[in-house]
Amino acid sequence: MEGFLAGHSLAVNIVVGLAAIAILVLSADFAVNKLVGLANYFRLSGTFMGMTVLSLATSIPEITSHLTASVGILRGTLDFQIGSSIVLGANIGSDVVQQTLIMALVVFFAGALYFRRYFLYKSMIPMIGTTVMCIILGWDRVYSRLDGLILFGTFIAYTYYLYVDERKYYRKPQSAEEMPEARTPQNRKEMLRDVLLATGAMALTIATAQVVLGITERVVLATGIGGSFIGVVTLGVASAMPELVTAISGIRCKEHGISLGTLVGSNITNPLVAIGGGALVSTYWAPKPLLYWDLPWETITGVILWIILWFTKGKLNRWAAYYLVGLYIAYIALRALFFLAD
Repeated sequence: MEGFLAGHSLAVNIVVGLAAIAILVLSADFAVNKLVGLANYFRLSGTFMGMTVLSLATSIPEITSHLTASVGILRGTLDFQIGSSIVLGANIGSDVVQQTLIMALVVFFAGALYFRRYFLYKSMIPMIGTTVMCIILGWDRVYSRLDGLILFGTFIAYTYYLYVDERKYYRKPQSAEEMPEARTPQNRKEMLRDVLLATGAMALTIATAQVVLGITERVVLATGIGGSFIGVVTLGVASAMPELVTAISGIRCKEHGISLGTLVGSNITNPLVAIGGGALVSTYWAPKPLLYWDLPWETITGVILWIILWFTKGKLNRWAAYYLVGLYIAYIALRALFFLAD
């Protein structure tokens, strides 16, 4: 594939890249669907499932892109700075899209979203905290292996906290009928089959992520546009599609816990697992736009969303959704105006 793409024009590379992004999203969505069924099989509550299993599953594009880039950096097949910029931009861009545009789309679909007060404390504050951690750890322009260990270790500790909290406070798990539209395995044989299917879909996601990264690097070199900006506006949006699909599935089944847990949980998983895991493998170079604009904007957006929910007593209505769309448009426009290059 690399030899084929290298011998063709930029236009051909872009077309192949768009097709690869489509396959990446579809394969990730298929994996998510199977993992939802597996979560039903093990009887997890909607919010806990969204914050853990589904946040990990829907973050497959970000995680695999980071691991693919890290291996490429170690092998010397991917430029250290360009590769770092692309995956970091895609990661944070995906988070901003989820906090603003996708959250708004889910509200438009549902009419309104309702957050419980404990969710604001136990989920949204950690979401904001992980972004602040990324700013502090990356301020020296490098995510070292120690930084990666801190981020990844924080995810393990937080997941353990959620598990203990689930067993201590949350109500009994919902029935399968209350969960998103995914076929729940009925026995151990079907469960093992779905594990294999989900694994195969994730393997396809990894393969397409490698193609997308290689093509994106060529576009960066050919156009001079910063890799982090391309990551933000293309891979970031594409990577957030599984979260959108899963969140809407939760709304269809009248399970807001799944929708909210997935969107907020992915914003915790993306920095801690994807950036942390990738930094553990290869370390990353942190471009200035990421530290001076993307991460601060994500932090501010999370704080604004928290304040809105606090004063509306946990209700997010259509007017708030319009405001979130405006925040996303402002984010992209100002990013293009002032931070186009890395």
